[in-house]
Amino acid sequence: MPTIFNAGLKRMSRWAAVAALLWGASASWAFPTKPIRIVIGFPAGGPLDLHARLLADKLQAVLGQPVLIDYKSGAGGTVGAQEVMKSPADGYTLMLANTGVMVINPALYSKLPYGTLKDFVPVARTAMQPLALLVNPKLPVNSLKEFTEYARARPGQINYGSAGNGGISHLVPEMYKNATGLFMVHSPYRGSAPAFTDLMGGQVQFMAESIPQAANYHKQGKVKALAVTSRERSAALPDVPTVMETGLKNFEVVGFYGFLAPAGTPKDVVQQLSEAFRTVLAQPEVRNRMVAQGADPAFLGSDEFTQFLSAELPRWASVVQKSGAKLD
Repeated sequence: MPTIFNAGLKRMSRWAAVAALLWGASASWAFPTKPIRIVIGFPAGGPLDLHARLLADKLQAVLGQPVLIDYKSGAGGTVGAQEVMKSPADGYTLMLANTGVMVINPALYSKLPYGTLKDFVPVARTAMQPLALLVNPKLPVNSLKEFTEYARARPGQINYGSAGNGGISHLVPEMYKNATGLFMVHSPYRGSAPAFTDLMGGQVQFMAESIPQAANYHKQGKVKALAVTSRERSAALPDVPTVMETGLKNFEVVGFYGFLAPAGTPKDVVQQLSEAFRTVLAQPEVRNRMVAQGADPAFLGSDEFTQFLSAELPRWASVVQKSGAKLD
């Protein structure tokens, strides 16, 4: 009798283990069962907001749950990053971040409260965004090569504007300076709008800015686009050469957009979210609208995005160090 009883217990234990595994799997398969929140560390109306809104409705259709956008702006995206870092690691809170938040801030801030690959798990890179190198339209130059010669003949007399210290619009001109040996003076602003105003007015003569605004002002004749920083020409500025075409070999600098989840988010949930982004980005309507916004669809899954960030972190750390930029 005890032998039969023990055998029964063993069978029950095995069935219990199988049931537990099946329950765990079904819980994972059931994801998502409630709305998903996308946190952006910048105010509404900016490029990240446009990108999130473009993807949110399509993502909602794929996942079958509402996708909400939440703005937690401040400290160059740091406030939003902290919000996501402290959220439950269940896949229901994601961060949409850019180059600055993920790979520039770690080198720029001496006391950054998060680690890119320590406190987050990459879900999907969704876009790459090149910049345009711009000059005041009254400058007597029509190519980047001509501008380089013009600036070289006037050391310290050329001012370049940026959206603020340590941002990509500051660091790309620094990379251009390092590549050409030019001496230009940095004039930081509180955002790209006032920098554009002074570029058009001639208070600064040079600027690097994302394609959407650059293309708009270039077509209106308010600024002159001399080159784009991507490997290929931009569809928004098809007649503007790349920096590499002008003679600066290997000069390729593009920002990126990507989604991340809190560290510890289950791998199968991350994979499901990643595949949802892949599906959305494969839709022609989404790709066309993204290009119109000045970003190039550039999907990477979780593992590939992790490798990409691992390579970008030291690259931008070197750029920040050479620029001397530092924030506390």
